[in-house]
Amino acid sequence: MLIPKPARLTLTLGLAALLAAPAHAWVPKLEDTTARNVIDGAYGRRDPVPTYLITSLKVKDGQFEAGEGAVTAFDGGAACVADWLAAPQDYARGSRPVTVTASGQADQLFFQAQDARDNFRNLSAADALTDEYASKRLPDGQLRIDIAVQGLPSERARGAYLVRLKGADGKLIAPVKSTYVNDFKEEGGTWSGTLVYYFEPLKAGLGASDTVSLLLRTEADTNCAYSVPVNLGKFS
Repeated sequence: MLIPKPARLTLTLGLAALLAAPAHAWVPKLEDTTARNVIDGAYGRRDPVPTYLITSLKVKDGQFEAGEGAVTAFDGGAACVADWLAAPQDYARGSRPVTVTASGQADQLFFQAQDARDNFRNLSAADALTDEYASKRLPDGQLRIDIAVQGLPSERARGAYLVRLKGADGKLIAPVKSTYVNDFKEEGGTWSGTLVYYFEPLKAGLGASDTVSLLLRTEADTNCAYSVPVNLGKFS
């Protein structure tokens, strides 16, 4: 998988507010306690810390697996969601997102710790916070969103997806970067794979434990746009 400012004061205040956030709130900037807990989980010294949140948008028995309210219509009306639930594999109406995964620096640290353990090395929290390791993780304040999609008419069409966060003031926030996982493949005449977007929620006035609205438009020529809630308080 690929791992790749309004003012700096906004980010500083947001990071400071994190200290009062509930346990497992998304961590925009790793510090000693979280780093130690993530590493201890990777080494089996404690239960793993939840470092990501997956929302399943697969449809089973006419409902989203993530439950009621997993998807609402942001544009185009309730019929957009009703049509999705009624015919989730009718790709004539556009491709379908099947999972949304949110993660941050802590998740990338987990993989660094796991790699160290697999190679018979010890990774301390102090070492993990050095530039050597930090430079291989997300920059401070960035949130990563992976969206697995199915039913694209072509590989090129993945670039037609539009993804935004809804800011605290209602303003739509574009990603600071987007890319793809190297998993795109064709099967049965359509393409599937994973889109990756990087956001800076704190700069949009969102908190590290907020439930944020992720807004999606697929490649289809339609007014339908969808809102998926992502609870940043469910992972570190």
